[in-house]
Amino acid sequence: MRLRAAKDRLKVEHSIIDGVRGVLEDLLRANPEIRSVIPGVIRPVRDAKGKVKVRVTVPTQNGWKAIALSAGARQELFVSTPMGKAELELAFEKAGAVRMADGGGKPVPH
Repeated sequence: MRLRAAKDRLKVEHSIIDGVRGVLEDLLRANPEIRSVIPGVIRPVRDAKGKVKVRVTVPTQNGWKAIALSAGARQELFVSTPMGKAELELAFEKAGAVRMADGGGKPVPH
């Protein structure tokens, strides 16, 4: 499988679910400290409707794993960054994603 880079820091090995690519491009444009975002496997889910939702889940060796929900699917996102969890969640929100509660697919109330 050939690894393609879009805008240098968005690494695309798999497809990206509808709506998520724009959020990721906005995220990278506004946050130069994010080294890269690698979208992972896509799986169908029932509750992924409406705006793109993102939940930052667990730390990895060089950043964070996040889950994006949109268009009836969920996709893993691997974000290489020195940012903390709260800072990354805020960056996703500013890029147009709705932050999800840690327990599931419900948006966090403001």
